[in-house]
Amino acid sequence: MRAIQVKSYVKGPEDLTVTTVPDPIPSPDTYLISIHAAATNFFDLLQIRGKYQHQPPLPWIAGAEFAGIVVSTPSSNAVPKFRKGDWVFGSSQGGYATQVCAREESLMPVPPGWGFLEAAGLMVTAPTSYAALVMRAHVKKGDYVLIHAAAGGVGLAAVQIAKAFGATVIATAGSQRKVEVAKTFGADYAIDYNQEGWAEEVRKLTTKGKGVDIVFDPVGMVNASLKCTAWGGRIVIIGFTSGNIEKVAMNKVLLKNISLVGLHWGTYSKEEPATVETVWEGLFQLMKENQFKATVYRDRELHGLERVGEALGMLGRRKTWGKVVVSVSQVVDSKL
Repeated sequence: MRAIQVKSYVKGPEDLTVTTVPDPIPSPDTYLISIHAAATNFFDLLQIRGKYQHQPPLPWIAGAEFAGIVVSTPSSNAVPKFRKGDWVFGSSQGGYATQVCAREESLMPVPPGWGFLEAAGLMVTAPTSYAALVMRAHVKKGDYVLIHAAAGGVGLAAVQIAKAFGATVIATAGSQRKVEVAKTFGADYAIDYNQEGWAEEVRKLTTKGKGVDIVFDPVGMVNASLKCTAWGGRIVIIGFTSGNIEKVAMNKVLLKNISLVGLHWGTYSKEEPATVETVWEGLFQLMKENQFKATVYRDRELHGLERVGEALGMLGRRKTWGKVVVSVSQVVDSKL
């Protein structure tokens, strides 16, 4: 098969190359999937440089999110959830390739009416945003929700989920183009957080200037957000894309009775597996009701594994919005 194999750590995504490697051999408990679309993630950029907390032994195939078709089912499972020919999306090491092996719990069915390109980027961002807002922040009708980096993958998912639950969404983003994208996906208001005084502008948008009820923060903007969070508000921390792990002014948290809660979606499969099922049931229901749509970056088409380096480069330079997905051709694998 064709794949982006990392034999030694690289300086950047521009150093990645596509090569031919042996086809993966599924273990008795894994499916073999032919990949038709692969999604990019910030952790890919860290992993190819050897700077991520989870580093496979060299050599390994990069990428972790994909959508494709089931080629074979687990030999140890007489009644598999998916059958040969089913369309699935999922997460497993080795997504930047034409084939990948994956366990059943890391796969989901492609939603009706969705294509591979749209589904490839669902596995990480959508449940992260749903769990953060619904399970941790308990979003409800009438809430004011401030969503930082709202034009990113988790951000656009969060915008749609908050709106579906009846909240008023105030989005922040880092450029005029991204502000426009956030509004396109349903944000009631959108503000460039590079402009001075954005927190005061956010506060003024709420009823009687009381502030927002929920802050969704994948960036590392807790301290700044305290200025516009209402008494009794909730701030959900899901990441630090700014690269800055904050020291929070806890006196302000105390005085305003604010709750700070974290969300690490990746640990739920181990700590609360039942919640994983609940989250996906909720997401699939929103998709069925047309309240959640794909967040694929559309400003530039990216076809072929050869474009993965370019896609990751744009992601790293923050030149994209939504989920950056690369279509993967299966033409060369005639046996499929």
